Amino acid sequence: MNGAEVIRDSDRRNLGILVEGRMRSRSVCFDLIDVSQGGCKIRGKLGFATEGETISLKINGVRAPLGKIVWVEDNFAGVAFEGRMHEAVLDHLQKELLARNS
Repeated sequence: MNGAEVIRDSDRRNLGILVEGRMRSRSVCFDLIDVSQGGCKIRGKLGFATEGETISLKINGVRAPLGKIVWVEDNFAGVAFEGRMHEAVLDHLQKELLARNS
């Protein structure tokens, strides 16, 4: 599935930061390209993810809801969260990134 075909019900926030996660019972690090209340787009090494895999993420110390890989294209993957990230948490992450880059 192409990532552009996924229907989103909330705005994406571009973050472009390195995050920690767990897949296949092991720790992994990858780039978080963007995040919304319902999911995110990540980038890793080619073959790092498979559709249907469960993933847990920690974004700047904040645990995101448990997620599932819903699409993979080259070294990018889309994650749909089982729950939703609160809008205030997304605001905090975005402000933290802006402050760090100023």
